Amino acid sequence: MCQDKSIRVNGEDMLRGYRYKCPQGYMGNPYIRNGCQDVNECESPELSDFLPGDCKNTYGSYSCVHPKRPHCDTKRGVQCTNDSSGNTSFIKGFIEGVIGAALTISFVYWRVKQKRKIEVRKDFFKQNGGIILQEMLFICKDTGNKAKIFTEEELKKATDNFNDANVIGQGGYAIKKSKVIDQSQVKQFVNEVIILSKITHPNIVELLGCCLETHIPLLVYEYVTNDTLCHHIHAKDPILTLDKRLKISEDIAEALSYLHSTICIIHRDVKPSNILLNDDFTAKVSDFGISRFVPPGQTHISTFVKGTAGYVDPEYFRTCNLTEKSDVYSFGVVLVELLTGTNIQSLEISLIVHKGAATYFGSLLEQNALVKVLDDQLKRVEYTKVVKCVTKIAVRCLDLEAKTRPTMKEIKEELKQLRCILLSIEADSI
Repeated sequence: MCQDKSIRVNGEDMLRGYRYKCPQGYMGNPYIRNGCQDVNECESPELSDFLPGDCKNTYGSYSCVHPKRPHCDTKRGVQCTNDSSGNTSFIKGFIEGVIGAALTISFVYWRVKQKRKIEVRKDFFKQNGGIILQEMLFICKDTGNKAKIFTEEELKKATDNFNDANVIGQGGYAIKKSKVIDQSQVKQFVNEVIILSKITHPNIVELLGCCLETHIPLLVYEYVTNDTLCHHIHAKDPILTLDKRLKISEDIAEALSYLHSTICIIHRDVKPSNILLNDDFTAKVSDFGISRFVPPGQTHISTFVKGTAGYVDPEYFRTCNLTEKSDVYSFGVVLVELLTGTNIQSLEISLIVHKGAATYFGSLLEQNALVKVLDDQLKRVEYTKVVKCVTKIAVRCLDLEAKTRPTMKEIKEELKQLRCILLSIEADSI
């Protein structure tokens, strides 16, 4: 009895029979063939509020096709079914494609950027003398070479990306970076690495390595904790006792004696700002950028005059002949600053040096008037003998004729003896 799309309404016993109807979306006689015909909901104002062209009729149903209304409601409150699976798939695929393209572009950009960084680092490495350093420090089988070439990433990690909060000034540095750079400074940099890589001494700052991958090459030193001698000499409230000054002087003399006699190096820039101090006031000589090796069998080398005004040996300035006695003169100037607490580059001391510091201090000793220029910390009566002896050493170091100056080895021994005398004096005063 059921014809085509007819559906049974309810079923009872066979005596009463069955009832049929057309399903939703169809109308007609369910008891005859092809009796249930599709209803065009799009033409029925009672079923839909679509504008013309919004609705698409389907067998037994209809769908919303308006591009701006993918979902809409009929007057009876029934949600319009939208056959939008194709559109959804297209949008989803489009979004996935855009995201994929963006990720690909980002990855390619990152790779290009990384490759460019590597190329830049290679260029800096060559520019900063990396090839020469590799050959001299690592290829040659020299077990005394202890320096390491650090990568930029290693130093960034160690310094929190060179954070300004970690800058510790111009003196007690762990990483030394020049403010400006030119080709001559690159040569100084290479020179300093080569020299310090061969030195192991408690009174010379230890070079741990260098970094050549940055625009300005970096030197990595041991961290010396107590600033520079210059800082302590000229501090507002200096804490340098006579014993500390003698200890520092002895340490400097020990370092220079080692450089001159053991490895034949002339420092060429001995001054308080290049003397670093530990917490126990152990002195460490630093900054070998303009230092020079003296070839075996030679007493001097001829070179352009370099150094800091006020500390440069007048004879070296006049003849351009650099000798170990040039360092002796500079050391004498450092002794003057330790005795007077006055910067050698101040007007008064500059005039003294210009006239001849040795003559000036010699005359003060003869007139027993040394106290006029002494630092307040050194004016105690019991220090008189030791201070006079230190002044005599300074006068000999500052002699205008290099040949009459003492050697650093002789100075070291004299200072050692004076320190013993001072300790004895202080022990007796207790």
